[in-house]
Amino acid sequence: MPQTFRTPDGELTNAVYGFTSMLLNILNNEKPDYIACSFDLKGKTFRHEQYEDYKATRPKGPDELYSQFPRIKEIVRAFQIPIYEVQGYEADDVLGTLARKAEAHTKDLMTYIVTGDMDTTQLITDTVRVLTPIKGFSDSLIYDRNKVLDKYGLTPEQITDMKGLQGDNSDNIKGVRGIGPKTAKALLQKYGTIENLYEHLDEITGSTHTKLAEGRDSAFQSKELATIITDVPITFDLNACTTHEYDTDKIFALFDQLQFKSLYRKLGVFNTHSAAQKIEADNTQPSLF
Repeated sequence: MPQTFRTPDGELTNAVYGFTSMLLNILNNEKPDYIACSFDLKGKTFRHEQYEDYKATRPKGPDELYSQFPRIKEIVRAFQIPIYEVQGYEADDVLGTLARKAEAHTKDLMTYIVTGDMDTTQLITDTVRVLTPIKGFSDSLIYDRNKVLDKYGLTPEQITDMKGLQGDNSDNIKGVRGIGPKTAKALLQKYGTIENLYEHLDEITGSTHTKLAEGRDSAFQSKELATIITDVPITFDLNACTTHEYDTDKIFALFDQLQFKSLYRKLGVFNTHSAAQKIEADNTQPSLF
């Protein structure tokens, strides 16, 4: 880590440093053939129209964090990485849409969603995985279908049903009052989905039946709120996401300004290959991050 998280003129850069370090780890270690980025925009989303109190209990992030986003985006653009953002949608919705469009483009593309938000595990398929940073961005963990099953006892497709029943405090999604993770998992392992569960509600007895009956509307609304949209109106051009060899002189100048000297050694390691060259070189699928 750098000795200071501020530039000589006092600009705070700790979040910028963490993001940049993670980005360089991805470029150098994973060597993606394509890469794109998305950020949440200020303002309410369509989910607030469905439920006014969506995320109402989440503490506002510190101004010190938000003030660093322009610099983070400057870093992304310096590496010639396209940024996809759409007002009224969350970054997860944009990432989900990009993942589905990439799948539709070709079955030979393996897509990795790089995020610390485990909600995105619902997007996992045979060709979509979630890479989540751990150990302060120095390492990462990849979630595929089996890893999700190991963690939750459910499939990626059931993540939204799980949220619908047990809720999600971080997003102020209520779920069904009195239904916790253990009961939610057991119910979904038996009935599969919330829809099928309520079709067989008469099979469930006791207090669980009562809780489910009383919380029916909340269950369906909560599932809807937890579902990542994959049809955000964006124009996706895979070729525009091709990973470029970046201008190291420009990056060095930016790093010098930000006092990121400890990251100098990570520059210049990555050399881009076309998808065809990549496949010929190591017989692996091209990848999108």
